[in-house]
Amino acid sequence: MSELVLLPAVRQLEMLRARELSVMELAEAHIAQIERLNPKLNAFADFDAMRVRELACAMDAVPVGARGPLHGLPVTVKSSIAAAGYKCEIGSLNHRGEIPREDAVVVGRLRAAGALILGTTNCPEFLMAYETDNVLHGQTRNPWDLERTPGGSSGGESAAIAAGMSSAGLGSDSGGSVRVPAHFTGICSLKPTPGRIPGRGHLPPCVGPFSTLGAIGPMARTIGDVELLFRTLSGQDDADPASTPVTLRELSESELQKNRVGFFEDDGLTPVTAETRAAVRKAAAALRDAGFCVEPFLPRTLERLRNLWWTFFVQCGAMFYEPEVCGGREKLSPIFSEFLEIAERTGPLSSTDLLNAWAEMDLLRAKTMEEMREYPVLLCPVASVAAWKHGKRKWTIDGQTVEYLDAVRYTQWFNTLGAPAAAVPVGRSHEGMPIGVQIAGRPFEDEVVLGVAGIVDRAFGYSAPAMANPK
Repeated sequence: MSELVLLPAVRQLEMLRARELSVMELAEAHIAQIERLNPKLNAFADFDAMRVRELACAMDAVPVGARGPLHGLPVTVKSSIAAAGYKCEIGSLNHRGEIPREDAVVVGRLRAAGALILGTTNCPEFLMAYETDNVLHGQTRNPWDLERTPGGSSGGESAAIAAGMSSAGLGSDSGGSVRVPAHFTGICSLKPTPGRIPGRGHLPPCVGPFSTLGAIGPMARTIGDVELLFRTLSGQDDADPASTPVTLRELSESELQKNRVGFFEDDGLTPVTAETRAAVRKAAAALRDAGFCVEPFLPRTLERLRNLWWTFFVQCGAMFYEPEVCGGREKLSPIFSEFLEIAERTGPLSSTDLLNAWAEMDLLRAKTMEEMREYPVLLCPVASVAAWKHGKRKWTIDGQTVEYLDAVRYTQWFNTLGAPAAAVPVGRSHEGMPIGVQIAGRPFEDEVVLGVAGIVDRAFGYSAPAMANPK
């Protein structure tokens, strides 16, 4: 049964529907994988095997005609997304033991579709880091190399899925937080257009500038599984002002091919590793082979988009948290203290600075979308480097020093743009770590991004880290 946990989620569902296995059997396979690997990986913030068994038993008793599209699928949820009855502590001592009474909208939809929630997964304190560590639950490790991070802030989620401890799940992304972990662990993810998947119930709330930057996004081992979650969970939340009534689209391959793909190996400012360049070229070749027009193209607005992301994520992020951490800094995790130090070095943000940045964001988004009329799909790196060793903050690439937040700048543009962007595994670093590529599109064209990403995924795709394979 241990091989089951590494199958795509869509295949697990096919087996459940065909009665080739029961919900309990699939749940037990995941429980065994969690009990074997989680002591090494520390991906979970809340997991109770008996609770999972009780839920699985109840699900097996549900009549076939009353079963939803995800019935019995074992999934996980990042511990910043409210799931009633499960710890939602955002990796912080300030929230130790907090258990929501109500589901986030998207978790409610998961349950309504029949998914079996295994537990919640670890994240950095207050989500403000690209690796997963905190003083509440400790450090989460990468299943490809325990000395390396699975990324952040959805690092617990990526580690669980990559290692077969979960079939799929939910993360969140305001600066690459589902895409960088997917890239680091060799899985797939989508940061959707904000509002396509409801954000209400995420902690902290996706409000102010984070209503553009932030989104709850699906993570899984294949784009087909990511698309299944997107189509099942998307749809307007009429109590969320950022959620719009966008109808799901079905696109044929010939319709997808009408979208020209612009690709770039780096942004001309921050270099990437040779293996990263090779991954982008391989993905571009796969799309050409599939009939797409793929040409070099570098939007002129990227650095301005990145500067605005810094204003909103780093400076505004620190301002949002100031009331909560004031007078209690001694309780903070080192990784969140590091974020505050970065924000403080940047300097204070005045009300005039904020007003001008907010106006510039709208103008710059419009200009970028104009540029993308010619190339509605962009192909580029996810990050300059593959998964790094815990705590590493500088790299030398082509003789140039690359700093921590610059190494992951390749995701940040699309948060400022409020655009959909997917991560897909394609290559390997010289140390054997996964390398993904990023496929982004214009706002609300999530189905285009998923369709193109699916073609790349079918050409390359997930492979299991050695520790995840059956013993």
